[in-house]
Amino acid sequence: MSVRAPMLRREVQFWLFQLLGWGTWVVMLVLRDLTFVPAEYMLERIGVFLVDAAIGMILTTGLRYLYRAVWEQMVFLRIVAVVLGCWVASQTWRPLKVLITDSEFGASVDLTGYGWVSFTSMVPISMSILLIWSVLYFCIKYYQLFQHEKEKSLRSEALAHEAQLRMLRYQLNPHFLFNTLNAISTLILVQSTDQANAMVTRLSKFLRYSLEHDPLDTVDLDHELGSLNLYLDIEKVRFEERLVIKVDLAPETEKALVPSMILQPLVENSIKHAIARSEEGGTIWISAYRCDRNQLCITVADDGPGSVSHPTSIGVGLKNIRDRLQEIYGDAHKLVLSERKPKGFQVMVMIPYETK
Repeated sequence: MSVRAPMLRREVQFWLFQLLGWGTWVVMLVLRDLTFVPAEYMLERIGVFLVDAAIGMILTTGLRYLYRAVWEQMVFLRIVAVVLGCWVASQTWRPLKVLITDSEFGASVDLTGYGWVSFTSMVPISMSILLIWSVLYFCIKYYQLFQHEKEKSLRSEALAHEAQLRMLRYQLNPHFLFNTLNAISTLILVQSTDQANAMVTRLSKFLRYSLEHDPLDTVDLDHELGSLNLYLDIEKVRFEERLVIKVDLAPETEKALVPSMILQPLVENSIKHAIARSEEGGTIWISAYRCDRNQLCITVADDGPGSVSHPTSIGVGLKNIRDRLQEIYGDAHKLVLSERKPKGFQVMVMIPYETK
C-alpha cells in the first residue's frame, strides 16, 4: 500500500469530522433560536452562524497544525500548547464575532455569548468551544493510533502465520526429493536409462506444480488428486506393480476445498513404511466422504505393518500435517491415527466442508 494512502485517508477523515462537528453546532444554535426568534429573522441568523462556524473551522485547522508540531514533545509541553493555542485562537475569534455582529448582515445576532454560560466564569465561550474541540481532537487521534497499532499487530501475526505455513509445507519437499534422487541414481547405476529419464521428467512436472501452488492455497479435492498423481507417477517407476492405489471419492467431495498438497505426505508416509518394507508391496486406499453436513473426512490407509504406536505415527510428515492443519483450521479439525483391520495403518483427516 502506498504511504500516501493512509495520509489521504486521515486527511479526509479530519475534514469529515470538521464538517460534521461544526455543522452539528450550527444546527444546535438554529434549533435553540427557533424557540424564541421570529421566523422572518431565521434566515439571517443561519447565515451568521454559518460564517461564524467557518471561522471556527479555520482557527481549529490552525490548532491542528500546532498540535501536530508538538505531538512528539513531552506531555507537559503538549498541554501548554493546547492552553496557549486555544487562548490565542479565542482572542482572534472574539473580535471577529464583534465585527460580524456590528455589520449590517448580522445586526440582529449576538455572537459573543450565544445566550449560554461558559463552563466557568473565567473561560469565555470561544475558549470553551476550542478547548472542547481540542479534547475531541486528541481523543480521536489517540483512538486512530490505537487502531493503527492494532492493525500492525494483526499484520505481524498474519505474516508469522503465513511464514509458519510455508515452513511446514516446504520442509516436506527435501525429504521426498532425497528419496527420488536416490532412486534415479540407482536406476542410472543399473543402466535403466529409460526409467531414469521417465522419473526425471515426472519429477520436473511435480516440482513445477509444487512451486506454482502456494501452501496457503486451498484447491478442490479433484484437483488435489491430480497433483497426487504426479507424485504417484514417480513412485510407480520405483515400485512398478508392487504399488497399488485405490481411490474412492463420494461425488459431493470432488469439489470440496482442501489445503494444497495435503495428500502427498500422507501417501508418502504409507509408501515409506508399508510398501517399501514389503517385498510383495501393498495397497494404499484413498477415500473421501462427508462425515456430516459440515465436515469432510479424508482417509489414507495401507495394508502394511504400521500401528498407532509405531514410529510412523510421529514421523516428520505426519507432524507437519498436524501442525499445518492446526495453523489453517485451529480447533476445527481432527487428525485421527488408527490401525486398519486385519492389518495396516490409516490416517483420517477431518476438516470443515467448504466449496468455492
